[in-house]
Amino acid sequence: MGRLKVNLCGLELDNPVIPASGTFGFGYEFAELYDINLLGTFSFKGTTKDARFGNPTPRIAECTAGMINAVGLQNPGVEKVIAEELPKLKQCFNKKVMANISGFAVNDYAYTCELLDKEEQVGWLEVNVSCPNVHGGGMSFGTSPEAAAEVVRAVKAVTTKPVIVKLSPNVTDIVAIAKACEDAGADGISLINTMLGMRIDLKTRKPVIANKMGGFSGPAIFPVAVRMVYQVANAVNIPVIGMGGVSSAEDVIEMMLAGATAVEVGAANLINPYACRDIINDLPRVMDKYGIENLSDIIGGVK
Repeated sequence: MGRLKVNLCGLELDNPVIPASGTFGFGYEFAELYDINLLGTFSFKGTTKDARFGNPTPRIAECTAGMINAVGLQNPGVEKVIAEELPKLKQCFNKKVMANISGFAVNDYAYTCELLDKEEQVGWLEVNVSCPNVHGGGMSFGTSPEAAAEVVRAVKAVTTKPVIVKLSPNVTDIVAIAKACEDAGADGISLINTMLGMRIDLKTRKPVIANKMGGFSGPAIFPVAVRMVYQVANAVNIPVIGMGGVSSAEDVIEMMLAGATAVEVGAANLINPYACRDIINDLPRVMDKYGIENLSDIIGGVK
């Protein structure tokens, strides 16, 4: 399996495939189906300082080649994640895990990251800046280079592990935001988070989900994700994790050619819980088909 290995912010992964946050729980749920140690790693459910019940239901809407969700960061809060979820994960996963962190104020991010940074199981901190800034009029931190950079500086001041900033595609210039995060000390960038979408029920003439709008994901957004990964990877000097509609080994290789060091798989896990396992198992076949000896050789192969 050596030909699948990649290095992400100084830590070696057996392969570049990472289930995305919000689609893989805290891991142990999927460990009942297969040995999750075959994964590169995974990004666990988005965690906030305090427990969150999430948005009202219905939260999910189906779309052509995708889905819309507005779960609302439902999670038990960082203290319970550390006390209850991580010990359960340790029973079935012997690799470093990626902690996904969300917040609604800069201090929230710093508090949550500082606690998770102390956990031996955590290898990387994936900081989601797509959350509404409650002190900034409700616009997400990730829509402003300055606001995103402020979060990065606050988190880096209280942590020692690699900080990977997860960016929203719902912006005018994602490259400017990525560069601002790099300048503020980010160790990596992950993108794209979900796009903003909406469905309307023709019978009721009302939005399908209670939140009206939600995050649009799935194969339909893959070309947008490849484009943004390419743009950001060519603008920064830190590793990029690509995601957005990835559902096959071919998609993983396309993302890596665009500049991704590793690749997250999201919505595909909700359709097929074995998606990541199947993608990893299929990578050697696809590599042979396209004459690829080692995956690390093709990162950023398209200029």
